[in-house]
Amino acid sequence: QVQLVESGGGLVQPGGSLRLSCAASGSIFRTNAMGWYRQAPGKQRELVAAITSGGTTNYADSVKGRFTISRDNAKNTVYLQMNTLKPEDTAVYYCNARIVVVSTLSPLDYWGQGTQVTVSS
Repeated sequence: QVQLVESGGGLVQPGGSLRLSCAASGSIFRTNAMGWYRQAPGKQRELVAAITSGGTTNYADSVKGRFTISRDNAKNTVYLQMNTLKPEDTAVYYCNARIVVVSTLSPLDYWGQGTQVTVSS
């Protein structure tokens, strides 16, 4: 019913930048909060940044001042601009969205397939 498709990951040198995108599609009635999580090898998945439908944002302390989350409600798309990347940012990044689908009008959490971000010289 609903798909989240991510793009924009890759290999970047320390200090570099990447921009991740995540587009939701399907039988969407409304998209509520959207966010980005990441999971490094041997670690638990953690919240990186989140944004409400009204634009209120929340960031992990480790990325404040370096990452910026934004969204285009008309396109059901969320972005993560990542600047001044560090090796410790290396992880698989997952998009998450709480979406109300047309068939049930109930909110459910959906996840993208994940995109690898590697920060290395």
